[in-house]
Amino acid sequence: MDTTDIEKTIFDLKIPESFLKIAEKVFQKERITPEEGLFLFQKADIGYLGMLAEIVRREKCGNDVYYIRNFHIEPTNICVNKCRFCSYSHHYSSRSWELTVDEMLNIVREQDDTVREVHITGAVHPDRDIYYYGELLVKIRKIRPDIHIKALSAVELEFLIKKSRLSHEQGLKYLKSCGLDSIPGGGAEIFDTAIRKKICESKASSSEWLAIHETAHKLNISSNATMLYGHIEQYEHRINHLLLLRELQDRTGGFNAFIPLKFKNRNNELSYINEASVLEDMRNYAVSRIFLDNFPHLKGYWPMIGKPIAQLSLSFGVDDLDGTIQDSTRIYSLAGSEEQNPAITVSEMIALIQQVKRDPVERDSYYNQITV
Repeated sequence: MDTTDIEKTIFDLKIPESFLKIAEKVFQKERITPEEGLFLFQKADIGYLGMLAEIVRREKCGNDVYYIRNFHIEPTNICVNKCRFCSYSHHYSSRSWELTVDEMLNIVREQDDTVREVHITGAVHPDRDIYYYGELLVKIRKIRPDIHIKALSAVELEFLIKKSRLSHEQGLKYLKSCGLDSIPGGGAEIFDTAIRKKICESKASSSEWLAIHETAHKLNISSNATMLYGHIEQYEHRINHLLLLRELQDRTGGFNAFIPLKFKNRNNELSYINEASVLEDMRNYAVSRIFLDNFPHLKGYWPMIGKPIAQLSLSFGVDDLDGTIQDSTRIYSLAGSEEQNPAITVSEMIALIQQVKRDPVERDSYYNQITV
């Protein structure tokens, strides 16, 4: 079904006028309001949402689905924060660890030359400062001058920069000089202050997260954005979160992708909460794709939701499945993810995408096409 067929189908459904007005905006590439976004969350049929998200996805990416050859380094799970949703930190995990610099460099040396990106993020260790990580980046760059270094979430950066008595700009300039290329989107959780106080009170605030990303963008350091959903938040909180991201993207254009992160309820203080259903996952992807009109890409993070659900997400606005990972992350495995040993070969990734009639595109960290 092409875009014209989707439009015709929606108008043939004889749906209420309020839904038709939103559909018309999407067809005309007009921005929907927060009130309309909330209305979609609360009232829209999942089929209708999927069709609208498909319109937006096709406009931005055609039939392409992106992936990258990458791996993670998780330096430590010893953390100054005690977030109630976390299953990763030493407060909740059955074991604690802190990799040495040599151990992390050996992980880099083990990768073959085709790997394009290293993703470095973990807990906020009380004894490490910005210079520790700066020296690590310098040493990684000497081993792999060509690799893209995506490192340190805004939550980690806020602690490291403050500890070193630097401004956000000074800290980020220093790390950029050491080899930092971009920063991941973790730590955003939910921006609502009241919700944040209940689930991650000691973590960097929403305003600090946004300020660090804005500063990074002004320094030509791109980033991703995330939202943790499916815990104690309501739809109103999700829309406000998306609105703040959309407004920041309007100012800077520095976000590459938005990544909805699903709350998983194993081994944490919020284990009493039932996880969001697959239907709710798809609703969240679709509304995010429709609302974030200035974000070029929407990522379905397969180590979190599993490969079959990642395939399904490609019908609800998702155009990127992240990467090969190479069994190098435990953040979601410890929380009960379907993928306990997340690794996928390039051929498996290509097959995963082709099975749902999409075109696999290998990319670099800036979404430049490598292989179609």
